[in-house]
Amino acid sequence: MQIQTPGGNARGFSLVADGDRIGLSAQHRPDWKPVCADWLSAEMRSRIRSGKRQPLARAVGLHQKPGICVLDATGGLGRDAFTLAALGAQVVLVERQPLVVELLRDAQRRARASDEAAMCEAADRIRVVGSDALDIDALQGPFDAVYLDPMYPDDGKTALPQKEMQLLRDLAGDDLDAEALLAHARSLAPRVAVKRPNKAIHLGGQQPQACIETTQTRFDLYLAPRR
Repeated sequence: MQIQTPGGNARGFSLVADGDRIGLSAQHRPDWKPVCADWLSAEMRSRIRSGKRQPLARAVGLHQKPGICVLDATGGLGRDAFTLAALGAQVVLVERQPLVVELLRDAQRRARASDEAAMCEAADRIRVVGSDALDIDALQGPFDAVYLDPMYPDDGKTALPQKEMQLLRDLAGDDLDAEALLAHARSLAPRVAVKRPNKAIHLGGQQPQACIETTQTRFDLYLAPRR
């Protein structure tokens, strides 16, 4: 069943009922299952069990200071935001694509309805904001850290991403303003973490003060000088 969609439907994308969830479908991908934001999956639970020493949590400084406030400025499907919230962070989750915002709000609704108190509490630590992150100012904070995971441009050389990421790329395109977003993020918090593929250049050519590397990705850290 198709759901009335916000933000227009000119490109053939729509929200559909998928069981008790809302999914994103596209006319040009008729054989693909709808994409949902699921914060209660086995994959999410595994992420959360990895704790505050995992690279994501360390990148935003959660291992050093519990209960920090993080601005996730490139919301996507909200997996990283929910992981941080489940580990104790307060998260402002910003997404500018209206259809994806609806997926995030649906995921938050289902997490709040969970019979697991920890999942309900994590969902309550997230504030979903439908906006362009470049329009977010310091009045929304203060933030201890900003997290950026911009869509990496398709250079035609790397392997195709998962179907859900392909669909999101089809919908939202590349984050061509990611360099401007990094500059804005650095004005909002003393710590900015940017997730990048391991072999990618630094965003905007800006050398980070530190990096946390994993097998396939890295987190570039931009830190304000200590006062």
